[in-house]
Amino acid sequence: MSCVLSAVAIIPSAPVLVPGLAGAAAAELTDLYAAVRAAGATLPQRWIGIGADRAEDRVGPDAVGTFAGYGTDVPVAMSPDAHTTTAMPLCALITGWLRGEIAPRTVSETRCYPISLELPLAMACGRALRAEIDECGEPVGVLVVADGANTLTPSAPGGHDPDSVAVQTALDDALATGDTGALAGLPAGVIGRVAFAVLAGLAGNGPAAARELYRGAPYGVGYFVGVWQP
Repeated sequence: MSCVLSAVAIIPSAPVLVPGLAGAAAAELTDLYAAVRAAGATLPQRWIGIGADRAEDRVGPDAVGTFAGYGTDVPVAMSPDAHTTTAMPLCALITGWLRGEIAPRTVSETRCYPISLELPLAMACGRALRAEIDECGEPVGVLVVADGANTLTPSAPGGHDPDSVAVQTALDDALATGDTGALAGLPAGVIGRVAFAVLAGLAGNGPAAARELYRGAPYGVGYFVGVWQP
């Protein structure tokens, strides 16, 4: 029987989400942690994570990896039976970590799109992924792992661009309301713009409902957590 996309959860692409990597900052991020876990809990027993990085990558359910490259050897796995060690992009590490934290019996995989991808092509990738999901035989959820602007405060890792505050507000509003049109034209200052464009293609005219669980800019980076119901 054909299925449809079950739910979309949107979370940041940030190692600080992992308590073992957050250090003293963990105490400051309680609301963010709770929102990420709540968003992930809306997904069914099969996830497809989507994100963006320098190179295209696809990480399958057999993969295991580690956050060692981010300072601490926190292991992650994409499924309960995963056994093949591989280097993972950050979006896959985050997907595998959240899966292990809240739904260890879940099977996940990740599609990582190149950050250089033109946004119309990213939207086409989203439409192709939606067609693939709709042809499967079980409910599938999508976990969007992506950040907003990283230039929101003087201490931000990308430097300070005061104009990016309005850009981030518009992004947060688009994600909170399911505005796929706005996601299709994000400026280059949005770190996860390619992943959000894939989401726009995946969701077509938009979700039936969208719910915001968190928006904020700890450390000058725009983080949004929410859930879309197709």
